Amino acid sequence: MAIVKPFQGIRPPKNLVEKVQCRPYDVLNSQEAKAEAAGNEESLYRIIKPEIDFDPIAEETDPKVYAKAAENFRMFQEKGWLVRDKKERYYIYAQTMNNKTQYGLVVCAYVEDYLKGNIKKHELTHPSKEEDRMKNILLTNANIEPVFFTYPDDDVLDRLVAKYVKGAPEYDFTAKGDGFRHRLWIIDADEDIATVTERFAQIPSLYIADGHHRSAAAALACAQKGRQNPHHNGTEEYNYFMAVCFPASQLTIIDYNRVVKDLNGMTTDEFLKALEKNFTVEKQGREIFKPAAMHTFSLYIDGEWYKLTVKPGRFDENDPLEVLDVSILSNLILDEILGIKDLRRDKRVDFVGGIRGLGELKRRVDSGEMRMALALYPVTMKQLMTIADTGNIMPPKTTWFEPKLRSGLVIHSLD
Repeated sequence: MAIVKPFQGIRPPKNLVEKVQCRPYDVLNSQEAKAEAAGNEESLYRIIKPEIDFDPIAEETDPKVYAKAAENFRMFQEKGWLVRDKKERYYIYAQTMNNKTQYGLVVCAYVEDYLKGNIKKHELTHPSKEEDRMKNILLTNANIEPVFFTYPDDDVLDRLVAKYVKGAPEYDFTAKGDGFRHRLWIIDADEDIATVTERFAQIPSLYIADGHHRSAAAALACAQKGRQNPHHNGTEEYNYFMAVCFPASQLTIIDYNRVVKDLNGMTTDEFLKALEKNFTVEKQGREIFKPAAMHTFSLYIDGEWYKLTVKPGRFDENDPLEVLDVSILSNLILDEILGIKDLRRDKRVDFVGGIRGLGELKRRVDSGEMRMALALYPVTMKQLMTIADTGNIMPPKTTWFEPKLRSGLVIHSLD
């Protein structure tokens, strides 16, 4: 079962939401954040990336940066740029991209569910990144940004959401940063709040789609606050962290592609010949070629596109990890042919989110920066949930979710 609760959101007044909201902390660097926040003192970047308030930009992990986040969070509330709701509520957050809308419920998830595995993950986390977000949580005493969850579809929750979104949203704007529409509604009827809580209690598991480090950081912050509280009993607000939960059927995973700097000493002809051991190799010409099905790949090299189709018997179809296209590509091309064994550390390979299009792969190869590019068919939601259910971990840079959650629409205080 998944335990969730409503909370008193801290959020901007309607007339300020577009100035406060911003992209998540981890999708841009400090220089980009400083440029986006220029001339806008109400930008949430001043809380989630407060290093931009220093000249020159401070190191992200400098203690004065975390202190600045807390100072700015207090200041935003004192100036009325962020205001706390008087009642515990749930919220509905809708994102529209390319005429497709997904509706998420903004809830507080239970840290203990994360620790017990009821909130399931599919990626590894890095301790330094966990610690960075933990410090931001502890110093601000809040979950400033939500985690992105998914859950198996539930008809009752779908009907409740459909009822609310017929009305006018609290917020409705198209973000300059991504060009997508973002809307927020408030669930404030007591019976509807109770329904959300009760329905989630019947859902066996929640799945982290995006935000593994924020989830881990929330658990670390909870543990630290628990140690500091002699009367800790597990019901305190810091035992919960903010998440936006979307039905699995509404989400789209975008491809996450690879570019490689060299052919491990081979010529192009030698590389193509080596591929033929495990793949059927078909030249497609100079027009961009995108994989249209699982177990097919696009290769771009020397101005030409190729279709690669993995041959039968080259992977275990009953293994939830081996069946993934990212695993097939990593095992049979990057490792076996190119000698790239550690995707997390090897500088010969880089990753390009599919939101940039295959034209970005072509550009990086044509520029001479990279020797060749490999494009994949996206992982499915079913594959992601199977990996999480079986306790496996996906290879690095497997899933790319779009649109990203905008930060600053709702904040959860740990008090």
